[in-house]
Amino acid sequence: MSYLDRINDCNHHDRTQYRDFKIAGVLAGRMRHAFADRLRVWEDVFKVGHNEVTLSAELERDSVSVERRSECVCTVLHELHTEGVIDGWRDEIHKVSNRWSDPPLLLVERASMPHFGATGVAVHMNGYVRQGKELALWVARRADTKPTAPGKLDHLVAGGQPAHLGLFETLIKECAEEAGIARSLAKCAKSTGFVSYAHDSSRGYRPDVAYTFDLELPDDFEPVNKDGEVAGFFLSPVEEVAELVRETRQFKSNCALVIVDFLVRHGVITAEEPGFCDIVSGLRR
Repeated sequence: MSYLDRINDCNHHDRTQYRDFKIAGVLAGRMRHAFADRLRVWEDVFKVGHNEVTLSAELERDSVSVERRSECVCTVLHELHTEGVIDGWRDEIHKVSNRWSDPPLLLVERASMPHFGATGVAVHMNGYVRQGKELALWVARRADTKPTAPGKLDHLVAGGQPAHLGLFETLIKECAEEAGIARSLAKCAKSTGFVSYAHDSSRGYRPDVAYTFDLELPDDFEPVNKDGEVAGFFLSPVEEVAELVRETRQFKSNCALVIVDFLVRHGVITAEEPGFCDIVSGLRR
């Protein structure tokens, strides 16, 4: 196995299985054909064509607000959830847009994002400790009750990005909920860039962006989970974490990429590594 295997795990897409989803002429995502055809029932909300799906002519008018569009679409999503088509409902509103900094084209329930093939945004944070000249990373094990990747390894803090919060606000919130990190300490986290990837999942197309952060923690820090989403934590030398990522699939797939990015930035993965250029470029697809 290799680091490139971890990158390839998160990057695979069969374009022929999807049709474009556009809002006001802007590409907003890609829908599986079966899901798109399911939307034909709601002609007042969606216009389903052979090659693309748009909103209805009424909802595409310039005078229609994002809130009005979203209200109509979310009525459909609730029905699809009731029918079992959309599972993993979170009661969390996410933004459909090409870039996080762009105004929203639509506001929808988080669980529907892969069905629309819209870009998912999240914050991910590596928490580390200096042990002499070496680094150690805090690793979390996801609870068995998690709807996604139960029991897999994870880095210290991560969470989806709701529409109503800023990226750093979400990070502060997730630090408190997932690891019991006080706001005063969480505010010391450093923004380090992003990792992006795109793959087909059981729910649909996932073109995701994970904004990454590092937080150096004191020697006596002990994470405490508050929201029940983490089964436990352990502190591991960075070289052992690197081996786990490289040689196994014990980490949740996208979290492995965030750790690879950390390993590159902190000189654990160096230019001597086979396929180094492909590893670095593969973290941002």
